[in-house]
Amino acid sequence: MTKPDEAKIPGERIAKRMARAGLCSRREAESWIEMGKVKVNGKKITSPALNVTETDLIEVNGQTVGAKEPTSLWLYHKPAGLMTTHKDPEGRPTVFERLPKAMPRVVSVGRLDINSEGLLLLTNDGTLARKLELPSTGWIRRYRVRAYGGITESMITEAKQGAIVEGVQYGSVEIVLESQKGNNSWLQVSLSEGKNREIRRIFEHYGLQVSRLIRVSYGPFQLGAMHSGEVKEVTGKQLRSFITL
Repeated sequence: MTKPDEAKIPGERIAKRMARAGLCSRREAESWIEMGKVKVNGKKITSPALNVTETDLIEVNGQTVGAKEPTSLWLYHKPAGLMTTHKDPEGRPTVFERLPKAMPRVVSVGRLDINSEGLLLLTNDGTLARKLELPSTGWIRRYRVRAYGGITESMITEAKQGAIVEGVQYGSVEIVLESQKGNNSWLQVSLSEGKNREIRRIFEHYGLQVSRLIRVSYGPFQLGAMHSGEVKEVTGKQLRSFITL
């Protein structure tokens, strides 16, 4: 929420401007500023507590930040085996290395771990990415999960109430058994808050081993029949109907 004093200052926060220009997320922008990588009108800044206007010249690592790009959103069918990061210190392949070269710089809305696959939202607006990650959107994230082990009613009930795993309180996770053959099961899993490796950690807590995890929807956006590695841009009309920019 904007503070009353901030509302009187013209322009917008420097980190927000950088995020809207498609450079990075707002959090990354604040980190770059604190590291001294950003100049405004030729002067290095080290605090993100600064508002800028369209007339201010912003430079990041010596490169001029252009005008704000129109906000765009893409659906991406992430294959397993890719990291959801711009640069992996271990040199593993990343989502962003596999995107079409014609795409602008984008950030992901949340993440899928290296072994997970399915729908990943990408945007050129870091502020929008952060907004869509928050549980306050009320958007449900749905997955199909293949797991090995015994499924019990008590597990399903406890997960829906919010399980505590190694001292971490998780939100409600709805689990529906789709099919079962011996100890191998396919399940539908729905949640509104995505902590790091949440589904895998909860399933491991109940003695289940996840062998495949596919995100099939994120809020109103569906994976549908998209092929692995396919990218599809959300139309402006769809974007406006689902999201208040």
